[in-house]
Amino acid sequence: MVVPVPDPVQDDDLATALYREFGRPLLAFVITLTGGDRLWAEDVVQETLIRAWRNADKLDREPEMLRAWLHTVARRIVIDGWRSRRARPQEVEEPDANLVGVPDESDRTLAAMMLYEALQTLSAEHREAVLQTYLQDRTVNEAAAKLGVPPGTVKSRIYHAVRALRRALKERG
Repeated sequence: MVVPVPDPVQDDDLATALYREFGRPLLAFVITLTGGDRLWAEDVVQETLIRAWRNADKLDREPEMLRAWLHTVARRIVIDGWRSRRARPQEVEEPDANLVGVPDESDRTLAAMMLYEALQTLSAEHREAVLQTYLQDRTVNEAAAKLGVPPGTVKSRIYHAVRALRRALKERG
């Protein structure tokens, strides 16, 4: 399709004709450039067509030349977008002060109480393995020597104890 040479009254027709002829393939091309971000791609296509409309008197009317021009402009817009996103830090909303919890001593006490209750659900061997390694900060070998069992047994007990603790804590919310 050869796009007609616009006169000032028919400039809107040019934009419509360009969109009708090149809109879908241009959008598909730009979606790949934007990493699948359809909203950004639609904005790029719109900006590309606006630039074509602004430069209507300079455009080569051959379809392949128009397509090449639109793709080049769209690619440059996307590149500029990527550059500006890297240059500026990501915008984040300020958190609502009413929703942000400030940790205090009561939170720590409640967590300790829940952990203590969950530890009571473990067998004595599993509980002792957890206490020796996590709370007494001993290595597996040190805990094994203290408990009088092989290191592999301590590892096994810790493995099963941690999973049991997760289940117990999950049940408590």
